[in-house]
Amino acid sequence: MREILPVLERWYAARVPFGLATVVTVSRSAPREPGASMAVGPDDEVVGSVSGGCVEGAVFELAQEVAADGEARLETFGYSDEDAFAVGLTCGGEISVLVRPVTHESDPTFGAVAASVAAGDPVTVATVVDGPAPRGATLAVWPGTVAGTLGAPGLDVAVTADARGELAQGATGLRHYGARGERREDAVTVFLHSFAPPPRMLVFGAIDYAAAVARIGAFLGYRVTVCDARPVFATPKRFPAGVEVVVDWPNRYLHGTETDERTVICVLTHDPKFDVPLLEEALRRPAAYIGAMGSRRTHHDRLERLVEAGLTEDELARLRSPVGLDLGARTPEEVAVSVAAEIVALRWGGTGAPLAVTAGAIHATGSA
Repeated sequence: MREILPVLERWYAARVPFGLATVVTVSRSAPREPGASMAVGPDDEVVGSVSGGCVEGAVFELAQEVAADGEARLETFGYSDEDAFAVGLTCGGEISVLVRPVTHESDPTFGAVAASVAAGDPVTVATVVDGPAPRGATLAVWPGTVAGTLGAPGLDVAVTADARGELAQGATGLRHYGARGERREDAVTVFLHSFAPPPRMLVFGAIDYAAAVARIGAFLGYRVTVCDARPVFATPKRFPAGVEVVVDWPNRYLHGTETDERTVICVLTHDPKFDVPLLEEALRRPAAYIGAMGSRRTHHDRLERLVEAGLTEDELARLRSPVGLDLGARTPEEVAVSVAAEIVALRWGGTGAPLAVTAGAIHATGSA
């Protein structure tokens, strides 16, 4: 979608209706991921792709029809070897494609969304795929504001909360709700398309605990990097696939790495010669979470060293140490759950208390 947005923005600004097809779900070896898009505009101009060529012809015709009659359609394409002329995927997978009309009347937020994406500002677009809500209706969700509607106030509220959660992770996918936004129902299917890079998790110290934290970080949607100055430990084979492993002095690596308000920094070295200069760097830069492993004695010693290094009380207050919530964790995997729970609680303002003893709304509806 990002690649074709400049063309779509031009069509939209010229008030030319176009049909926009978006992959909303895939299975098996489908050629494109959810969010892949193709559009058909004036003079049958085509931009983008939903399957790499397998079903583009059929989607082209659907987009033409949708742009002409203004009615959104949902179509599923799978593998077919019984009829050589049947439309299907040669890879054996299956994709569902939502094709919707885009005009100033049907999608008044499209221009603002395109401008945000062009500027690198995070935004999630929620679109009704199926159910009693109007198919193709959109709700644009930014960290601090929303625009549009999916047709019901309760549905808008529930989707806004979930969209901000997906936006925090740069995630895209389907969610299911009741007609008025009930979370344990599946009458309405909504596609949440997030335009934000996944946040980073920087794990320092290539130990067993780091492998477990990296694994759960990747599960939560972070782009994970593990850094350690010791090449004997910092080897890719010791960590999950997809995790970047860097051999470098931790504070030097962090000094040369960009972080933002979504970045998570986990310091698991619990060795003063590594973690004190590293935390001195970390606590003076943007980050959503900075946690450091160690006993309470290690923590107090570390604080004294950081004070000697000149860190202020406000800077030290950002440090979550000893790292994690009190779950009674023992194994690396249990500790990783404890760390992940603290990260999630800090992001959304959770208390960490059992829900059974709390009151009020379970899911916060404020901005991320």
